[in-house]
Amino acid sequence: MRQSSHTYVYCLIGLIALLGLVALALRSHLAIGKAEPTSQTSLQIALGKELFNDAQLSADGSVRCASCHIPDKAYTDGQRVAVGVHGRTGTRNTPSLATVEASGDNTFFWDGRRTALEQAVLDPLTNPVEMGLHNQAELIEKIQANAAYRNAFVQAFPDSKSSITPDKIASALVAYVRSLKSPESAYDRYALQGDHTALSPQAQLGLAIFKGKGRCAECHLLQSSPATLTDHAYHRTGVGLDAVNQNLPALTQSIIDRSLHGAAIGDRVATHADEAQLGRFNVTQDPADIGLFRTPSLRGVASTAPYMHDGSVATLDDAIDREVYYRSLQAGYPLSLSVEERRDLKAFLQAL
Repeated sequence: MRQSSHTYVYCLIGLIALLGLVALALRSHLAIGKAEPTSQTSLQIALGKELFNDAQLSADGSVRCASCHIPDKAYTDGQRVAVGVHGRTGTRNTPSLATVEASGDNTFFWDGRRTALEQAVLDPLTNPVEMGLHNQAELIEKIQANAAYRNAFVQAFPDSKSSITPDKIASALVAYVRSLKSPESAYDRYALQGDHTALSPQAQLGLAIFKGKGRCAECHLLQSSPATLTDHAYHRTGVGLDAVNQNLPALTQSIIDRSLHGAAIGDRVATHADEAQLGRFNVTQDPADIGLFRTPSLRGVASTAPYMHDGSVATLDDAIDREVYYRSLQAGYPLSLSVEERRDLKAFLQAL
């Protein structure tokens, strides 16, 4: 009986050990399964970064994506409007790419003409005043001529056909753009970690104004974790409309007659400053959308001057004044922020 008991115990111990080895093997298998896509994504991010920084993908070899989206400037360029190939200037201020992932953007460009980032990342390459290539076929030809790129595409997309396609180029660029992270802000530490010392007393007063009297949080939302600081909607601030008001009927009719879509809208807007001021109307042809522009996230806003869709507002102080003025018009009464309150609001914006 004693020997049988010992045998039973030994068998039980052996069974437990075997189950442990099986569990360990299963965990290892699952870990490898999870690691593989991460490794694949890393290859795509690396490829996307190379494409993003390659001036040879522009018509004159002088402009890269990183020319307008500079890391040290929160992936903007500090210019009023973007400058592209042959020194051509566009009509729109360069938006930050550092906020794309954190803010959960679901439309792109100031007028929201693209609803997928995979579409949006390719448009600048063939825009006549950005990188200036004639079409996507020319883009593919340039990439295929580079042996290092051919090898990198095979490694980054091993399960697909060996040819380089616009979809693969877009996927690599999207992987890189989505990997960009805006640094943790003082407000993040305050709101997410409960560190009440992260915001200065002045910035905390500014937060109260942002949520209350200033009405900023109605469009630049604070509820998410982390805060997106945008409502993903379109609003009118009046910026730029004064210059085209007299010609508005002819402009709107011309846009309706053409009824362009996607990249074609971008090409037209980039080369016609008057039509660019009509904003969302270029996409919808709805008169109610004249002068509406997408709400940008305010993450890192102190580093992204100048402001507004046309870069016409030079400083953060000017942007605050402009917003207060138009919030007053929308509310039907003056918001009347004092000099001190404006300083407090600016201190909070600098903490985002």
